[in-house]
Amino acid sequence: MTQPLIDIGANLTHKSLIPHINHILSESTKANVEHIIVTGTSIEESEQALALAQQHPQQLCCTCGIHPHDAKQWNSDSISQLRTMLSQKEVKASGETGLDFNRNYSPQKEQIFAFEQQIELAIEFNKPLFLHQRDAHDTFFSILKNIQRNRPKIVVHCFTDNKKALFDYIDEDFYIGITGWVCDPKRGIALQQLVPNIPLNRLMIESDAPYLTPKTISPKPKHNQPYYLPYVARKVAELYQQPYELIAQTSNTNSRSFFNL
Repeated sequence: MTQPLIDIGANLTHKSLIPHINHILSESTKANVEHIIVTGTSIEESEQALALAQQHPQQLCCTCGIHPHDAKQWNSDSISQLRTMLSQKEVKASGETGLDFNRNYSPQKEQIFAFEQQIELAIEFNKPLFLHQRDAHDTFFSILKNIQRNRPKIVVHCFTDNKKALFDYIDEDFYIGITGWVCDPKRGIALQQLVPNIPLNRLMIESDAPYLTPKTISPKPKHNQPYYLPYVARKVAELYQQPYELIAQTSNTNSRSFFNL
């Protein structure tokens, strides 16, 4: 029996996945992916993620938050809605929040406001932060470094940034989430070179399903799934030049500690 894995980020509320949830959970068990954290990215998606986690408590928990893409939807009700969800035991982190200055689907000022509000919620509820950052490192990192009290534990999910960003995060003891991006023979080259610099006690792995399907899967499936997470773990083990079992065990231990599983 191989060491079980934990998927720290899967978008199971996505329309391509949610109709097949029972099949996904069954196949994930067969693949020894023992627990999946469903990512909340808006009020509606977070409510759906929480409902899934409550329906399948043995295999699922969730985050709740407002993604930077959706920061423009922040309104006077958002804080109370997020508070209600964060008070539930199935909600293990505040997020997905952060900054995305690559696509700017929401104005940067609105992204920053929503990000700072969700940091405060994480502190209030003593929950970790599940974070997204694209082309916004300096502002993102400055906000996090300047948290004056009770800074929550932080994971930068789906890390694809450069060496400076990685070492900034490591220096502050942030955790790093690695996805199937690392399996891409073209786009993933820079990340492949950086991965061995991540201290093993700060490493976590994730599918980000239905996105970022590992390119090492043949034939290519229509959508990424949590049960393809072993492909990510195998690639990461190869990059560290360490046994698969060690990477699986370490990422599992880190995830359990971080999310209080």
